[in-house]
Amino acid sequence: MTPSDTARTDLLFYLQSARDALLWKLEGLPEYDVRRPLTPTGTNLLGLVKHAAGVELGYLGDTFGRPSGEPLPWLADGAEPNGDMWATAEESREDIIGLYRRAWAHADATIEALPLDTAGRVPWWPDGRDELTLHHAVVRVIADTHRHAGHADILRELMDGAVGMNETNTSLPSDDPAWWEAYRDRLERAAREA
Repeated sequence: MTPSDTARTDLLFYLQSARDALLWKLEGLPEYDVRRPLTPTGTNLLGLVKHAAGVELGYLGDTFGRPSGEPLPWLADGAEPNGDMWATAEESREDIIGLYRRAWAHADATIEALPLDTAGRVPWWPDGRDELTLHHAVVRVIADTHRHAGHADILRELMDGAVGMNETNTSLPSDDPAWWEAYRDRLERAAREA
């Protein structure tokens, strides 16, 4: 395996782990809970998935002359600001998850087809500062997706206590509610004492 093949394999692994973590946060929740705004800026689970789909299609498609053909009306000129961060009542969970899975396939095809040093041009960046390599674009998308998976992890924990990268990997030191209550109380005391 060449160093480029190893890098591509690593990039695809970490991108897919972020994708999977983001979608896992929707599992088992009713429609209202995947859509409802849980922060003052409206952050919601399904909106994070919708946003991630657009990011992948843009950075790992359009940027490299590989448009997907997927209609993204929330990104069109004159569209409502932040329209990619929430789902309308007409947009079903299945539609958005399907879009995201098609975005994965399209992005993965770009990553597999092009050398990592391929130069692309980001259409929404300013002229003269709009070029990047595929490697840079993939790292950017990985960072963005993991960031939003972290948002989703916090939102889901606030709803029903479900945490972690996936069902089998919480990365937490305990699953005992009493342990967590004592731990949180200790943190609260430390904060007050400070």
